[in-house]
Amino acid sequence: MEPYELIRSRRKTLALEITQDCRVVVRAPQRLSQAKIDAFVSGHAAWIARHLAQQRQRAASRPPAPTPEEIAALKAQARAVLPEKTAQWSAKLGLVPTGVKITSARKRYGSCSGKNSLCFSCFLMRCPEEAIDLVVVHELCHIREKNHGPRFYALLEQALPDWRERKKLLY
Repeated sequence: MEPYELIRSRRKTLALEITQDCRVVVRAPQRLSQAKIDAFVSGHAAWIARHLAQQRQRAASRPPAPTPEEIAALKAQARAVLPEKTAQWSAKLGLVPTGVKITSARKRYGSCSGKNSLCFSCFLMRCPEEAIDLVVVHELCHIREKNHGPRFYALLEQALPDWRERKKLLY
């Protein structure tokens, strides 16, 4: 049986998770016996092995974590590029953000707050120019349409008819 980390909480069901760093995590109700937890894990051995292998493959193909110096350089580049791009597209689309912020977020390239402030990840600078434009326009479109409904995509399509091809360029 694969070793695992056990997290007990006030939940009613058992859950398995394979983390990005290839750990097996089991979430269990506080009062559930260790024998039942072990039986659950044993019963899912094939699932665990399959998903661990997939996660190890992903981890091997992932680039190494950037150093603080690399992040600082990406942030500087983003501060030089993104506010200007945002202003250009803002003028074209007639959608004005209340502010532009650069972060080191790793899970998303951009976001738009409820108060129309745009946030961009410095890691966006690793992407091609066309993909950067897509993220800027995407977030600007959220100023008018706060969700990903049909009206949002109609607005995005109007601004960037080739947005689907551009999306494929995002890493």
